[in-house]
Amino acid sequence: MNYYELNLKLSDFDHWHDIFVAHLAEIDFESFVEEKPLLKAYIQEELFNGAALQNGLTDLAHRGGMIDHYDLKIIEQQNWNAEWESQFEPVFIANELRIVAPFHQLPTFDGIEIQILPKMSFGTGHHQTTHLICQQMLQMDFKDSVVLDMGSGTGVLAILAEQLGAKEIIAIEIEEWSAENILENIALNHCRSIKAIHGDASAIPQILFDIVLANINKNVLLAQLASYSSALKMGGVLVLSGFFVTDAPDLIIEAQKHGFMHQSTLDKENWAVVLLTKIK
Repeated sequence: MNYYELNLKLSDFDHWHDIFVAHLAEIDFESFVEEKPLLKAYIQEELFNGAALQNGLTDLAHRGGMIDHYDLKIIEQQNWNAEWESQFEPVFIANELRIVAPFHQLPTFDGIEIQILPKMSFGTGHHQTTHLICQQMLQMDFKDSVVLDMGSGTGVLAILAEQLGAKEIIAIEIEEWSAENILENIALNHCRSIKAIHGDASAIPQILFDIVLANINKNVLLAQLASYSSALKMGGVLVLSGFFVTDAPDLIIEAQKHGFMHQSTLDKENWAVVLLTKIK
């Protein structure tokens, strides 16, 4: 599978890089590497839409997001994997969780450790949203729970849910190669309670869940809130991430229409995670 690599050199990286990531994610760019002042973004060749990219970059430039330079090139899957591995550093969350790759040589860790094969899937803990949702999960009770992980990526959230005590986890991922990566990471972490499914919200099984985790983008979350509500038990918990703090009110208002009550919001570098409870 070939990928496009977009290289953006931003004049004010700290202010604009998160905004560019959010807009690129809306047009199916799925992985990002930050090499200040350079932002690298990756998209599958068959999903690439040149007109959508040009329109998005033009719109952001008009809003003040100054691009000093950008270029686009095709890279092969093997080169992609090598690039991704070269950027993969261990992730530590709240001194309770360590996300590492099999090739890392690290001292013993007293907390939870998850190993992730750093291939093409989103969800290694490096992005603020994955970090945030893991942080939120560490504050929750997963003991004997039934969990749905939507847009599972690498499966890191499903794996964490099992390590926190969940008894059954369904991990759904729309990208076929990413769903395959979940299986690799399940085996790598010796998980026994996770079932990986290749599909979208229509693949949610007809069972009721205690917890739904969804780290996707705002538009997909808005479209799938009704499905999450139908899948949750009364009193069940919905954890949403993948969007900016400024987008949180829109998601909360829409979630309330589907029977949810807002409990809390955490944020990190302008990104947010929202915790909701199903009350009707």
